Amino acid sequence: MNKKVFVSGCYDMLHSGHVAFFEEAAQYGDLYVGIGSDKTIQELKARKTVNTDAERLYMVKALKVVKDAWINRGSGILDFVEEAKQLEPDIFFVNRDGHSPVKEQFCKEYGIRYIVSERVPHSGLPVRSTTALRKECLIPYRIDLAGGWLDQPFVNRHYPGSVITVSIEPDYEFNDRSGMSTSSRKKAIELWHTDIPDGEGEMLARTLFCYENPPGTAYISGSQDALGIVMPGLNRFFYKNNYWPEKIEKMTDPDLLSWIEQRLWLVPLYPRVNDYDVLADVHIDEEGARTLSRASEACWNAILNKDAEGWGRASVASFEVQLKMFPNMITRDVKDTLESYQSQVLGWKLSGAGGGGYLVFVSEAPVRNAIQIRIRRSGF
Repeated sequence: MNKKVFVSGCYDMLHSGHVAFFEEAAQYGDLYVGIGSDKTIQELKARKTVNTDAERLYMVKALKVVKDAWINRGSGILDFVEEAKQLEPDIFFVNRDGHSPVKEQFCKEYGIRYIVSERVPHSGLPVRSTTALRKECLIPYRIDLAGGWLDQPFVNRHYPGSVITVSIEPDYEFNDRSGMSTSSRKKAIELWHTDIPDGEGEMLARTLFCYENPPGTAYISGSQDALGIVMPGLNRFFYKNNYWPEKIEKMTDPDLLSWIEQRLWLVPLYPRVNDYDVLADVHIDEEGARTLSRASEACWNAILNKDAEGWGRASVASFEVQLKMFPNMITRDVKDTLESYQSQVLGWKLSGAGGGGYLVFVSEAPVRNAIQIRIRRSGF
């Protein structure tokens, strides 16, 4: 008998990348496909699908490499559990951007071989993703490399400092609440629809910041989110007792940005726990803010000098003081995943407090089951 190969995903706007993925998976045996329901995708992506789950099921089942397909009955990132238990597959096959430690752990528990695809397109065809085909995906995400939380006055009033960010091309559709500024990006889509408009970068970022935080907003989103989305390249925002930075430094040198891209790796994490509150039990004082500020300064200098080891040390220093100030940022599951990588990389930080985001690694060598990003270069 052929081995049973199981894959699970959204498969919205079916394209050649999906077909190539199915063909690669089917090389290992008979292919069975679990499809995320409209409700599940709304919960994970905070958006509606282009094609309904009934349409997606029809198209996937029509492919000759697919033995059978269905709509998963569960919810969340493990919406396929009951179907997988019933199928009893030999292999669970995932893309790099679909990898998650919780999926890998599920396979260990049930004796299923876990394989991560290299996402190789069909010969002669371009790499495709659903995200790249959606119009609104032209608006970038952002990730902070060091100094996160210093854009909040309840931190920077203790000691001034900088947040370092890069603007990321939307090659992946990052989950909601993943620490990639998804909330600010959704507001940007409401404002500008398809892409950042022409204009002066800081002024556009102010517009987005004010739109996201109207008068009476209980919790003010940090301005590094709006600035990091709007401004291309590598940026440094210096804060002192205010929501808006006193000084902005921009770096768009293509050689430096390529150097960063080659050493920045993201590993998906477990979903965020319910009723999570990152602001519970915080310990913010002058010493913590000063240490965070100095770590951010060291990170900036190391990157400008293309010193990967220095960047890694500064990233760890920034992350560790964040944990002292905001101990609820990390969970036991995240700690366990981080510990499995620490000996292989130069540095690390966390995107998305409490899970649901990514471990962000600095490494000269490839990191297993990790994805890499492209930094937006064009701009104002």
